Amino acid sequence: MSRSLGGLVPLSRTMVLGLVRDRTAVFFMLIFPLMFLVLFGALFQDTSVSRSPIAQVGDVELLEELPADYRADLDKVVELRRAADLDEALKQVRDGDVAGAIWQDGTTIEVRYSEADGVRAGTVRSVVQTLVESANLAATGQPPTYTIAMDTVEDDSVKPIQFLAPGLLGWAVAMGGAFLSALTLVSMRKTRLLRRLWLAPVRPWAVVAGRVGVTLGLAVVQTAVFLGVAVIPFYGLQLSGAWWLSIPLVLCGSLAFMSIGLIIGAVAKTEEAANGILQVTIMPMAFLSGSFFPADVMPSWLSTIAQVMPLKHLNEALMAVLSRDDSWGTALPVMGGLLLFTAVCTAIAAKLFRWDSA
Repeated sequence: MSRSLGGLVPLSRTMVLGLVRDRTAVFFMLIFPLMFLVLFGALFQDTSVSRSPIAQVGDVELLEELPADYRADLDKVVELRRAADLDEALKQVRDGDVAGAIWQDGTTIEVRYSEADGVRAGTVRSVVQTLVESANLAATGQPPTYTIAMDTVEDDSVKPIQFLAPGLLGWAVAMGGAFLSALTLVSMRKTRLLRRLWLAPVRPWAVVAGRVGVTLGLAVVQTAVFLGVAVIPFYGLQLSGAWWLSIPLVLCGSLAFMSIGLIIGAVAKTEEAANGILQVTIMPMAFLSGSFFPADVMPSWLSTIAQVMPLKHLNEALMAVLSRDDSWGTALPVMGGLLLFTAVCTAIAAKLFRWDSA
């Protein structure tokens, strides 16, 4: 037993040193995904809705007589800009410089807008229509039968970093687990190192345990680096009370994608072939699983396909425990599913395994 353990330690050390010295592997497993977090986190920091500019021609009694609190609310939605004359205002609308033009002709409020931008056009219509209806109601001197009270509910989960950090972490773990196991297996077979290890006085389980340990260690490092960057005040990730459940989730996810890499490594004969298969497997899965954008925007048939992908469930569970304060009730089923997926894929990889390239 001590002899077997003695073989595990130097094997693990060799694998770790090999990974650290491989700058390409370090870049694609750690730095490359982290670059997406840094870039996307900076780009999508400000998610506030921009105001729609409206060109105002002359005096519009409806706007001029608005109470101060109404005018303050209006300014949150639209930006009124003075235009020299009607022709200039309409030109600005045609050029897309403003969302619409407004002026008053007697008791008629004239509005012109372009349908080129449906969102801004809808804003112009709804705002002006609401103002006119309110003014007409006030002119009757009758109090409204119904009133509406609106406010916003601030939810940390809507902040971009709350979505980006778990999704990109899941993608990084998938890449680390799958790429390391597949490329290592192909390389060891191609150089006949697998054959030499088989003949050497080293137990097979020590080789497997060493590779698993290195992969899980990489996953823990990825998690620490991603969360360490995301919680910086500039990005502002707010960790929930159950954030630590991300660690066992990441470990289970790493095993699942390691098993995918073992299957690819078992069937690919060269590193180039393994890399190509990995790319067409992991990258589409990352897009369909919501690593880069919310999966809710996908067509229903694509969402159905994504349900069978382990990365989708890993991403959703990571977001739940990191951002939404979910706990074991969410994490345990996903962990169990990932471990079951690992067992099935590992059994398939064992059937396909070859000691050499022949």
